[in-house]
Formats: sequence, structure tokens, C-alpha cells
Amino acid sequence: MSRPLDNVDRGILYHLQRDARNTTTQEIAETVGTSASTVRNRIEALEEDGIIKGYHPEIDYEAANLPLRVLFVCTAPATERTEYVEHLLEIQGVVDVREMLVGRRNIYVEVVGTSTNDITRITDTLHESGITVESSEILRSRYVQPFNHFHFSDGFGDEQKEG
Repeated sequence: MSRPLDNVDRGILYHLQRDARNTTTQEIAETVGTSASTVRNRIEALEEDGIIKGYHPEIDYEAANLPLRVLFVCTAPATERTEYVEHLLEIQGVVDVREMLVGRRNIYVEVVGTSTNDITRITDTLHESGITVESSEILRSRYVQPFNHFHFSDGFGDEQKEG
């Protein structure tokens, strides 16, 4: 269930998306205009409410000796997508699965490997699962940024400073 976010929540989310590991609650507090203890309490509430689902490292797969990244665009029966996703996540080398709302091309599977043998094994496993591979693309780079609506305004009212 969703809940409304105020500027303090949005500011916290923005900073955590930018660099959760190296940003202190004191730094966030100074930016959003509240105390570090309020920031800690808000982060805990955001986690409990399921708004913050986790903290994950951004991995340079090439530096980790996984130089091949391939995006498979697949089609699965709409009523069975969830079961396919669960199965796909069990395949060694699969790092990301995205379920789309459309009828065709409704599952995107990102995989990594050290060689064409790895990619071939994954491709064969996809085909054996009954999913239809519509296309595959070699990924060069992926760029991510914080959702810009989490970037908060500087105008804080008294109600926004309370924890």
C-alpha cells in the first residue's frame, strides 16, 4: 500500500539513490533541513513500509571478469509470466529479469558470462524452458540515475521538518 511522501522523505530517497553507502544521515539531514535522528527514523519507516526494498551494489561485470552482457527480449504466455520469471532467476548468469505489461516481448532477461559458451548455455536453457526469445542484444553500458521527482524543493514548511 502506498503512502504520500513529503519533502523530507523525497530528499532521503534521492540521496540514498545517489549514493546510499557513502552518504551519512547527518549529510542528508543538513540537506533536507531536519535532524539526523529524524532521517534515521524516516529511513526505518520507509523500509518498514516497503518503499525502500534494499541496498544493492552496482557491479562492473567486466571488471568482475564477466565481459559479456546480453539482453534477451522474450515472450511468455501472459498468464504464466510470473512462473517463468521465477524459473529464469534460477539460471546461472541471469542478473536481471523485467516483466512487462505487453502481450508480446513481455520479459526482458539480462545475463552475464565469461564466454560465448556461457551465453550459449543460457540461450539453450531459455529455449528449453518454453519461452520464446524474440531478440538478443549485447549490452555495452547501462546508466541509472535517481528518479528526479525525489529531488526535493528547498522550501520547507514547519510540518515538513517534524519527524
